[in-house]
Amino acid sequence: MQHQGLQRIFEEHREQLLRYLRAHGAGDAAEDLVQELWLKVIATVSGPIANPRNYLFRSATNLMIDRRRSDAQAQRREVEWSGLADRLPTSAANDPGPERELDGRRKLSLVETELAKLPPRALSIFRQHRIEGRTQREISSAMALSASTIESDLRMVYRLLDELREKLDEE
Repeated sequence: MQHQGLQRIFEEHREQLLRYLRAHGAGDAAEDLVQELWLKVIATVSGPIANPRNYLFRSATNLMIDRRRSDAQAQRREVEWSGLADRLPTSAANDPGPERELDGRRKLSLVETELAKLPPRALSIFRQHRIEGRTQREISSAMALSASTIESDLRMVYRLLDELREKLDEE
């Protein structure tokens, strides 16, 4: 008997619920959401409701919140999956294509040529610090050099790399 009264109120306010859901972003899915709303309401209501109209609209709001959360979660999953799929060895994203590969090889050759012009000590310090992950203090101790010498050599390499980056960005 209680569902009949609620159903009457639901039917009276059905168009308002549709407009409400559309106004809150449901778009074409508003019809489906109204049906889902009714199914949820009759499944959960077990006792009298003081204000059935407000109850229906509050339930519609909760349904929209759930839908937005679900959509956001699906988007995050899609982004995460895309990111993971791009890391697979067979992914098309890992295939740079012949032009990009050729350009990458040219840029790498230019960087290697320019780095070879630097003093061997500066390159060694750079490799130890940036590639091997050693601290400046560890390098200073192992090479018996002052901290300022380590910093100076690193600045020299960083300056060259920065100039190369600007040059390559201009191309």
